[in-house]
Amino acid sequence: MFRFTSIKDYHTSLQNGQTTCVEAVHFYITAIQQHQQLNAFVEVFEAEALEKAAALDLQRKNGAPIGPLHGVVVGLKDVICYKDHQVSAASKILSNFTSVYNATATQRLINAGAIIIGRQNCDEFAMGSSNENSSYGPVKNARDHERVSGGSSGGSAVAVQAGLCMISLGSDTGGSVRQPADFCGIIGLKPSYGRISRYGLIAYASSFDQIGIFSSTVADAALVLATIAGQDEFDSTVSAKPVGAYSEAVQLPEKKYRIAYFKESIEHPALDADIKEQTLARIGQMKAAGYTVEAVEFDLLDYVVPTYYVLTTAEASSNLSRFDGVRFGHRTAKENIDLTTLYKASRSEGFGEEVKRRILLGTFVLSEGYFDAYFTKAQQVRQLLKKRTDELFAQYDAIISPTVPSTAFKIGEKSADPIEMFLADSSHFYPIVYSRKWNAIWVTNNDQTF
Repeated sequence: MFRFTSIKDYHTSLQNGQTTCVEAVHFYITAIQQHQQLNAFVEVFEAEALEKAAALDLQRKNGAPIGPLHGVVVGLKDVICYKDHQVSAASKILSNFTSVYNATATQRLINAGAIIIGRQNCDEFAMGSSNENSSYGPVKNARDHERVSGGSSGGSAVAVQAGLCMISLGSDTGGSVRQPADFCGIIGLKPSYGRISRYGLIAYASSFDQIGIFSSTVADAALVLATIAGQDEFDSTVSAKPVGAYSEAVQLPEKKYRIAYFKESIEHPALDADIKEQTLARIGQMKAAGYTVEAVEFDLLDYVVPTYYVLTTAEASSNLSRFDGVRFGHRTAKENIDLTTLYKASRSEGFGEEVKRRILLGTFVLSEGYFDAYFTKAQQVRQLLKKRTDELFAQYDAIISPTVPSTAFKIGEKSADPIEMFLADSSHFYPIVYSRKWNAIWVTNNDQTF
């Protein structure tokens, strides 16, 4: 019987003839069908995936060279373009829209031999922290169907958690990979901004958005990152730094690292007692192992969430202005109306409540009389947060922090309170406005680290 533990073990089984790509795809199609109540996938490419699997099996049988992700079954968050397939950002306004090109990340997966099995549910336009803001309905946590998956990449996280695919690609603007990975007890990697091309990723906040990776093991995440990262002629914001040997970096040398943690995050009144206990226990284990682990003060943590929301909503109000009912996407059925009314009706019908809320907030902070008071000030705070973080990394190799303040909450528990949801929407115990390659260690509720 097929069983997946890691990409390395899977490839060994393929080479030994113990399994085939077709068998793996059949296994995951069956698993998806048996777990439809989780609502992780919004569309499954069954026939296409089986056809690709058969071609890969033949390629291997004939002794042809195989890619690093040969036969790896991958799901894509419904904000990542896949040519000739629908992509909707889980929004009515993009219902029945078909992508005319591949995202760079998608193309690199295909080139490496991966099999795209389907598109996965998410919060509408990646705005949310519970995956309750989807036109397809909420995603349920596989461990407890009454609890949320986290968001916005909830479907992608649950798909890996429940064994519905080997790898998922999500997107992370303010915690949308890290938070659902935490809620689902799996590995979630949000690389540094610009490490992976954003070409073909439906934009929420362009200066924050980054494609991320869900996996069952750190080694698998490292392999996928090495495969899809790197410069891209279609995205000028991609880092020019060479792609690192991430798979080798997983095998850490016996160096005793200097690690910092924020005193304010551990003592924050919003942090659940059990998460605090686990974090302190991990810190104790690191100290016992010979690492230098020190508490540092970071008195700017309370500015992270407001800074994030001012900047991201401003960018969202601009990015989402393109969805007007004229060029593509949902168009109102109302007849004999002028252009302005067409825009208003199409957008009112097509966007969900949370997206409307953020568009309005972003439009407000960009408006005359408020731009300098809010947007300009938030940009200044962002740079200050970056400067402070750089100063810390000049002294320490890593920062350890709780990913989120609580475990997965019940579906519907917080959805009526936008402020509570906003606080859950960003990994606000660490400055989400800046990240440094391989230097952040996030403690998840099931005591895994990455």
